Amino acid sequence: MREAAELDTRFTRIGVAGAGAWGTALALAAARAGATVTVWAREPEVVMAVNEHRENRPFLPGVKWAPSIQATNALSDLGACQAVLLAAPAQVLRPVAQSLRAAVPVSAPVLICAKGMERDTGLLMSEVAAQELPGSPIGLLSGPSFAKDVAAGLPTAVTLALPDPALGQVLVRSLGSPGFRPYYSDDVLGVSVGGAVKNVLAIACGIVDGMGLGLSARAALTARGFAEMTRFGAAIGARPETLTGLSGLGDLILTCGSAQSRNFSLGLALARGAVKGSEADPLAEGAETAGALAARAHAMGIEMPIAAAVAAILDGGLSAEAAVHMLLSRPFKPED
Repeated sequence: MREAAELDTRFTRIGVAGAGAWGTALALAAARAGATVTVWAREPEVVMAVNEHRENRPFLPGVKWAPSIQATNALSDLGACQAVLLAAPAQVLRPVAQSLRAAVPVSAPVLICAKGMERDTGLLMSEVAAQELPGSPIGLLSGPSFAKDVAAGLPTAVTLALPDPALGQVLVRSLGSPGFRPYYSDDVLGVSVGGAVKNVLAIACGIVDGMGLGLSARAALTARGFAEMTRFGAAIGARPETLTGLSGLGDLILTCGSAQSRNFSLGLALARGAVKGSEADPLAEGAETAGALAARAHAMGIEMPIAAAVAAILDGGLSAEAAVHMLLSRPFKPED
């Protein structure tokens, strides 16, 4: 009887810290799974829009919030939640996590839903969270998923990574539904790597498309970029099977081929001269990650020419044309 009861265990009170498009989509997914959801929004206009119209008009208009979702401007309101999805953007994850530390019990698992590396430290999101939330169970939720698809209830599969398998399975049951399928992994580091690196590679693929170099070139860049991802992952201890799964290769395929990806769209704009690196969309996580990734790889002696080229373009030290010429002029060698 005890085993059966454990299998039925799930969290019924879920918090979401961050009410952008992704935070909104995750709140809707958790509500569909049967949870009562509290969403913390930094912006007062979001709370007002939700309370008055049941819709996050500033960030995800046209999608109605379920009655079981409430928005708040008080982070302390997440204190009653059994688990928290931390959906703040990568570059503000640290201060939000610092504030969350005082608001949420240390026993509550926190799932990081941002994909990137901290610009100033080069740390992955799981590493940042571990510093700011000591003692809390830290995991990640990542994979091939656009906010609009998840919000609309379209079929989506993601990876839910947490070191504790039992707790991970509770979270899978708490968030999973027929339209939103989390697959459990205990490789938190590998899931962190996949989410961060694929955003940088998506910018590169957008540049290739924006320059009109063709689908063959984009496919080649995606494949060679995946080789860079696996080299970097192997060097810091990620498991290969994680990087070939949903949160690595799966997410890479999605974001390297669609203008719905902010990172891919940024690459298009860079190639066409519509923006400079300093004007990058702050929600394109790869823009800030590129330099941090290239620097960390260089310090570790890991060869990542595509990531380095994207970082140089964003820094203004290299044009898109010069970057492509540099990559095409590299010495011939066996495929790794």
